[in-house]
Amino acid sequence: MYKNYGPLSTALYDFTKPVGYSLGGDIEYYLERLQGVKGKILEAGVGSGRFYIPFMEKGFDIEGIDHSPEMLASCRKRCQERGLTPVLYEGNVCQFTLGQQYEAIVMPTGSFCLIENHQEALSALTSMYQHLVPGGRLLVDLLLPTDWKTGEITTSYHQISQDEGIALERKSIAMNWVEQYTLMVLKYEKWQQGTLSDTELQKFLLRWYGIEEFKLLLQSVGFSAITCSANYKFLQQPTEETSLITFEAVR
Repeated sequence: MYKNYGPLSTALYDFTKPVGYSLGGDIEYYLERLQGVKGKILEAGVGSGRFYIPFMEKGFDIEGIDHSPEMLASCRKRCQERGLTPVLYEGNVCQFTLGQQYEAIVMPTGSFCLIENHQEALSALTSMYQHLVPGGRLLVDLLLPTDWKTGEITTSYHQISQDEGIALERKSIAMNWVEQYTLMVLKYEKWQQGTLSDTELQKFLLRWYGIEEFKLLLQSVGFSAITCSANYKFLQQPTEETSLITFEAVR
């Protein structure tokens, strides 16, 4: 019934979030935090390269992994247009084996929250831990549903070209307080000269974590020197209004 990150989703993502588009300051923050890293970096959930390509252009030795072939194809195309040669892997960030280790692994802008259950989240952190060199760092963002409204429906329209556009409807279905997730359904509609030509339906589930809960999860895998920072300000303590937290941890 649902398709995750299919052609319409990828096309709209590329249109609304071009290469170098900073979400809340994530690119600038990560560039600052990764200053001095000379070894390899891995972006988990690389998508179509919005975040990844600016790091390549800055000279970082960065690779990427993603589960969506459509997103990876878009990333390769964007790199080719810029004369860049990416190193990209198609795989599940919850369990991967790349045969090498990294000085840093990053997962910005809440992508970790797309991992739907606790066991998969634990497996993802374990895989990342195993792929870090001793002393290597993990940087991962978590989102908190501070502005969630069950039942809310929003629609936006995006003109992709002179004759084509994509309409996106977002419907907030439920917040599960016990299992700690929000569920939204996204409906993409492609219109060509006023005629509906394609539709995609996507289930969009985001899981959230308490701060101490996630620290314990990191510790259980073996991470240490754990810090958290609110809204892309290093070591700024979260408040009740904080919607984004960046965790750093060391292998």
